[in-house]
Amino acid sequence: MASLTDLTITQLGAALAKKETSAVEVADAHLAKLDEHRALNAFITETPEKARAMAAASDARRAKGEAGLLEGIPLAIKDLFCTEGVQTTAASHILEGFVPQYESTVTTNLWKSGAVMVGKTNLDEFAMGSSNMTSHFGGVENPWKRRGDNRKLVPGGSSGGSAAAVAAYMVPGSTGTDTGGSIRQPASFCGIVGLKPTYGRCSRWGVVAFASSLDQPGPFARTVEDTALLLQAMAGHDPKDSTSAPLALPDFVAAARNPDIKGLRVGIPREYRVDGTSPEIEALWTRGMEMLKAAGAVSVEVSLPHTKYALPAYYIVAPAECSSNLARYDGVRFGLRVPGKDLAEMYQNTRGAGFGKEVRRRIMIGTYVLSAGYYDAYYKKAQQIRSLIARDFNQAFEKCDVLLTPTAPTAAFAAGEKMDDPVTMYLNDMFTIPASMAGLPGISVPAGLDKDGLPLGLQLIGRAFDEETMLRAAAALEKAAAFASRPAGY
Repeated sequence: MASLTDLTITQLGAALAKKETSAVEVADAHLAKLDEHRALNAFITETPEKARAMAAASDARRAKGEAGLLEGIPLAIKDLFCTEGVQTTAASHILEGFVPQYESTVTTNLWKSGAVMVGKTNLDEFAMGSSNMTSHFGGVENPWKRRGDNRKLVPGGSSGGSAAAVAAYMVPGSTGTDTGGSIRQPASFCGIVGLKPTYGRCSRWGVVAFASSLDQPGPFARTVEDTALLLQAMAGHDPKDSTSAPLALPDFVAAARNPDIKGLRVGIPREYRVDGTSPEIEALWTRGMEMLKAAGAVSVEVSLPHTKYALPAYYIVAPAECSSNLARYDGVRFGLRVPGKDLAEMYQNTRGAGFGKEVRRRIMIGTYVLSAGYYDAYYKKAQQIRSLIARDFNQAFEKCDVLLTPTAPTAAFAAGEKMDDPVTMYLNDMFTIPASMAGLPGISVPAGLDKDGLPLGLQLIGRAFDEETMLRAAAALEKAAAFASRPAGY
């Protein structure tokens, strides 16, 4: 049998079911990988004792014939999910040392399915960023390197720690959250699969909020089938979350195991051909469509005319909601407190010391667009544009079943590049934000390498609550692309 850390979730499940290994052995193998690659800074908090205890309990359940869907599978959890008894920081100084007394719904579902937690992964502070360089605990390093160039590359953000942990074989799967592309873009940069479900498919209860109308938990893994397995365990209606959809769960795993796409109509949005996109990504996009055609799909050109407004509208809606959500971090109830001569100064001192530069920037933007005299001019107009973006997608899906686009305009860039220009950083999400604004599911599948040997992803976007069709198309693309590269030394 291959090294335990080389196996996918599906392969590990099969090996555990055949008793070729134990959950404790699997946990120990992955914890050793964490030790080996700690320099990547993918984790904020490691939980080796908890992992071994959960693995031992998993082996006991399996011995009784009570194995769950993810029995004994080690996972990394983005440090935005509240975990009972384990520090949850959102990568911010203001929450450093905060230990929740409750468990998020998504992680509760994962533990019920038998999964094992090895630690909490690093992220951009409060999930605000596209590089994973805004964390209070330092940036995360992408395990990939450009050919002949030893500079450290970013893993993408905000869920960069979760993506890097999977790409470096520290875990076979992890959780992330996607607000404007924070699962799909890091998946593309790290050469793995990342799935953003339909808004409302996974509960947001117990997930530290950034922008409540956009945030959506989702999985990372090395194969489409593995992301489907994780989604199957994570998803479901939650009465504690008013935005959680009261819908029965389809069989995501069966869809991912069925790459038959004969007659499937794949939409190519003409507005996604934009300046600033790497020629290699344009070529990969064309090649991706050819792969799907060879598998029996039909190409259809569609129009999403309000795409050009998605990015500016997002950077009004998301900061406005972040300004409201982050008002709770004031030094009164939990987290950091920096004293002052009165209450107002304590608020000011705490928030000034506790929040990083990017978070302060977005709070200021959000507070401005919600202020008297500007609400109608900015926030209300952005919400109207959001409705038009959703209408564009609805009309496009009358002509096609899924959409195929690039995931990101470039491959991973070096740490420090683009960092001094927030607008350039925001452009990293140009292909992922429209689906987020419409609440649609999206998945990034690794489909090739650029001239420097770095991975490039293609994105498939599905209809709302039709992850099954999207997974079927993703499985077909994955099969045709046959992406088997891995970062050197991992």
